[in-house]
Amino acid sequence: MSAQSDGLQKGSLSIDVLIPAIEKDLATLPLVIDSLRRHVQHRIATIYIVSPQSTKLRRLCANKKCTFIDEKTVLPITKKHIHYGTTRWDRSGWLYQQLLKMNGDKISKSSFFLVIDADTILIRPHTFRKDGKTIFYYRSWSQPEYFQTYRKLMGAKAPSPKSFVTHYMLFEKTRLAQLKQVIEAKHGKPWYNAIIQSIDRTKQFGFSEYETYANYLYSNQPSRMILRKSLNKALHSRASSLSQKQLDIYAQSYRSLSFHQRKMYQLAPQTRIQSSLK
Repeated sequence: MSAQSDGLQKGSLSIDVLIPAIEKDLATLPLVIDSLRRHVQHRIATIYIVSPQSTKLRRLCANKKCTFIDEKTVLPITKKHIHYGTTRWDRSGWLYQQLLKMNGDKISKSSFFLVIDADTILIRPHTFRKDGKTIFYYRSWSQPEYFQTYRKLMGAKAPSPKSFVTHYMLFEKTRLAQLKQVIEAKHGKPWYNAIIQSIDRTKQFGFSEYETYANYLYSNQPSRMILRKSLNKALHSRASSLSQKQLDIYAQSYRSLSFHQRKMYQLAPQTRIQSSLK
């Protein structure tokens, strides 16, 4: 990865990292792990790989000194309980991964844990806490269904002028637990069932854990959030095909690269979020 972080000192904050993954992510996952250790400007205690049982992923965890977590131990439900799809598409696994992330407070032993998608590589130094505030990386477009589901879940419009769906986010365990408690109190059922039942099942992009958590914080204490542009670049090539020179060139303009292999990311309709925030 890019050498831009060489020489920078890690801060005093210690965090965990949680990466939901499947075997199809093996092409990028080793690079994701390496980029975290190089570019996250906090001490990383443990990197957890949350996955279905997999000999290949267990071997990777052993080689990379990560901790393997069987996804079936994280929630009382599994992907087969979700039933989110049609005859043309199935998003049950996609939603299940988001629910796994939202129960990361039951996995992490640190007060803060970073969630990152298994296809996203950091190419610049990243800080996620500063002066007692959490840094959130944002973009200017999103899926309208994310906000419709948020309104159903929370009983109010999502307040943020930006979108937080930027492939990684730092979660504070106590605040995440509070969010889930609020959802359960409003709906009178387990938080994960409330989410599943709030989604418009005719739409492929019905929920975002990143959008939900960050907007919950923004609705309560926006002054405790620092917003920075995500500067993410989506690529449809193989991560291993990029040379160090190419990575350094990308790092001049972007903070991270996402190697999306699924066509749905290319074809999904998008909505720009109007805002004066720069």
